[in-house]
Amino acid sequence: MVRTPVFMPVGTRGAVRTLDTTDLELLGPPIVLANTYHLMLRPGADAVAARGGLHRFMDWQGHLLTDSGGYQVFSLAPTVDEDGATFASTYDGSRHRLTPELAVDIQCKLGADIQMALDVCPGLPAPLAEIRAATERTHRWAERARTAFLETSPRHVGDDGYRPARLEQFGIVQGGIDPGLRASSARAIVDIGFDGYALGGLSVGESRAEMVPAIAAATPLLPVDRPRYLMGVGDPARIVDAIAHGIDLFDCVLPTRLARHGTVLTSQGRLNLRNARFANDDGPLDPAVDLPVTRRYSRAYLRHLFSVHELTAMRIVTLHNLAWLAMLLDRVRASIIEGTFEALRAEVLGVWGDAD
Repeated sequence: MVRTPVFMPVGTRGAVRTLDTTDLELLGPPIVLANTYHLMLRPGADAVAARGGLHRFMDWQGHLLTDSGGYQVFSLAPTVDEDGATFASTYDGSRHRLTPELAVDIQCKLGADIQMALDVCPGLPAPLAEIRAATERTHRWAERARTAFLETSPRHVGDDGYRPARLEQFGIVQGGIDPGLRASSARAIVDIGFDGYALGGLSVGESRAEMVPAIAAATPLLPVDRPRYLMGVGDPARIVDAIAHGIDLFDCVLPTRLARHGTVLTSQGRLNLRNARFANDDGPLDPAVDLPVTRRYSRAYLRHLFSVHELTAMRIVTLHNLAWLAMLLDRVRASIIEGTFEALRAEVLGVWGDAD
């Protein structure tokens, strides 16, 4: 059982940047996300399957979610037709083909607990006609992906402690920031019938003020008994806004990317450890975070490590940032139970609302 709302760290290539599985076990996220696009290219889905699937390959006993690779593929400006997309590898320039059916097959070989249907993700801003065409193609691809999943996915794939007992598939709602398109897309994807539902194509260039109405238009039409996942969102203000509209799952590279550049998430907002003012600061990164590995080191020490390009600093701040986000979601879950969520939301927006 996964208690939501929850943030999923991104392990694009089968590892969260600078961390190993022991670190993840310390943090305790119930779900880690991996990327179909990157894993299909290196080392390849067949290579992962031959080693017992992604759970065994990375020695992770928790849940795994694989995205379809749609965002990465479409950010590379592929050749797209009704059947699928042809794109060049970012590793060696070789040509590859991805269709809704192939995305299902690849993710089954990876063996994640949750896989995503292949969608068409237009960047924003974009002409409404382009967004509508991408949304309608997403619906057609979703029907094909669901058929392929139900026909070919292993519903019971072993009980050795690594492979999931049952695979699930989420459909993706598109529609840009147009509330009408978002609503019609939600109806179409729900009519197909998935195990969970995601909102894709957001946090790709629009403001927070533009994002919220798109979420609000779609979520009331999604089943209340199925998970709702907002893809690619990790900043605190957008998270609490989305939770207010019923979102359960989040993922983003933001906390780990910021960490590698010396930026710390704290209850007072972002801190850039590279600033000279931290050179003599003996305080912890954030006293509110109860994680021994991050509490034991001062801001001054970690600033020193960043200044001499010591990789240890990246690992420690990555651990901290993910722990801080997990703590925030812990507080959110408690506030929902206690009936104080709106007060917590106002507190978060007071600190993070201008960071858009």
